[in-house]
Amino acid sequence: MLEDGKLYIGTSRNPDDSLNKGEYLDLKYGNRHGIVTGATGTGKTVTLQVLAESFSNAGVPVFCADIKGDLSGIAVMGQPKDWVDQRAKQIGFDDFAYQEFPVIFWDLYGEQGHRVRTTVAEMGPLLLSRLMDASEAQEGVLNIAFKIADQGGLPLLDLKDLQALLNYMGEHASELSNQFGLISKSSVGSLQRGLLVLEQQGAEHFFGEPALAVTDIMRTTNDGRGAISVLAADKLMMNPRLYSTFLLWLLSELFEELPEVGDPDKPKLVFFFDEAHLLFNDAPKVLIERIEQVVRLIRSKGVGVYFVTQNPLDVPDTVLAQMGNRIQHALRAYTPREQKAVKTAATTFRPNPAFDCETAITMLGTGEALVSTLQSKGIPSIVERTLVRPPASRPGPISDAERRAVINVSPVAGVYDKDIDRESAYEILAAREQKAAEAEAARRAEEEREARGEEKDSAAGRWSLPGFGDRQEDDDRRTTKTTTRRTSGYQRETVIEAAMKSAARSVATSVGRAIVRGILGSLKR
Repeated sequence: MLEDGKLYIGTSRNPDDSLNKGEYLDLKYGNRHGIVTGATGTGKTVTLQVLAESFSNAGVPVFCADIKGDLSGIAVMGQPKDWVDQRAKQIGFDDFAYQEFPVIFWDLYGEQGHRVRTTVAEMGPLLLSRLMDASEAQEGVLNIAFKIADQGGLPLLDLKDLQALLNYMGEHASELSNQFGLISKSSVGSLQRGLLVLEQQGAEHFFGEPALAVTDIMRTTNDGRGAISVLAADKLMMNPRLYSTFLLWLLSELFEELPEVGDPDKPKLVFFFDEAHLLFNDAPKVLIERIEQVVRLIRSKGVGVYFVTQNPLDVPDTVLAQMGNRIQHALRAYTPREQKAVKTAATTFRPNPAFDCETAITMLGTGEALVSTLQSKGIPSIVERTLVRPPASRPGPISDAERRAVINVSPVAGVYDKDIDRESAYEILAAREQKAAEAEAARRAEEEREARGEEKDSAAGRWSLPGFGDRQEDDDRRTTKTTTRRTSGYQRETVIEAAMKSAARSVATSVGRAIVRGILGSLKR
């Protein structure tokens, strides 16, 4: 059943349920993107697992998200099961054998895999605005913040760096507005509140160093197989906006860093975007346009993007049009929207005169799908009703001990596990503030010393005529003035006031830092 240069997906059936032929995905067109859709429980996760296994065996690295933990079993060898053996026999898959695959586990929280981080600067204002659900005015202030950081040599690495920069912008809003445009203190305050929300949702784990190098998700093993990077996303899905923004950032990084390769014999990387509807929900127009651009152009860099979602309507038409390889599991048509989704899915396939596609979509069984892939000259194949082949690795989750064993022998073990906290915007701005406070205290002290010196010189230069009592009167006046100064504490108070203000400013700075550290102290960079 296996053919060189092609990935075996399954075997199609005739209308009388007899076997028809094997259905394949040509590696040459693996970077032309694809989509896997279907209702819950129809077999999308197993199809994703089968595709990941096939790409890995073909020497193509894979990146995918594990939403429910069911995909982690791809790291260990499958065990004989009745439904697996039965499906292999049913479709005539004589070459079927159980197998384990090279897997690297990743986790934004560092609990179920290697830490994944990026810096605030690498995320950029557009994606960060999306993550913070910022308004247009707030996005403008965020763009100004990045501009100030670039011009001022202020590295933005983690959330506390951005928080410190926003504090600086709020305190100097008037003078900065003259140079960069209006900086509203209310917008700055809203962004600061947004950062606190992100911190509470766990986003602080995502920002810091060492940042993920895209080359580490594009590894191959000594035997020529592609490594499968599995992102533990069960906890991450509690914050869908962070999940979708992270995957979009990673896709953007691939687009920006990889060289043009045209149409290679096989993809350089295959990227599976599970729960793809989260990427497009409530996304602003400019972000949709950016996604469309990345999907359209990243093909020439050898990266294939495969969206996995329940409903084809979840993906905008402009993006859906880029999907050349399509696998459609069963859809239900109980509501008008679901009926529209069935019709939309049916019309995207190249028709098969042997059956009605729209009817077949609602009649597919578990592990069965309508399949159409790009064939010779990039022409879509006629859609076929296909029984998807069983996975060679274990379906379902693995144990914590098994996961830990895989992590310990990972090729990136120890690379991302420790935080690096180098000097960045937070430390630079704090040092500048401290230096300014010390300079102000020194200036005040110097003014007070000069004032005391002038008064002393004036008193030493007085003269009197003998016998007219001036000296006594002068002595009395000096005594009175000295007593008055001691009583009022005017001169001495000025010095004390300067010292107290300096101390208070230093204490305030320390307390301010302590507050920031208290709020953001759990930052893992």
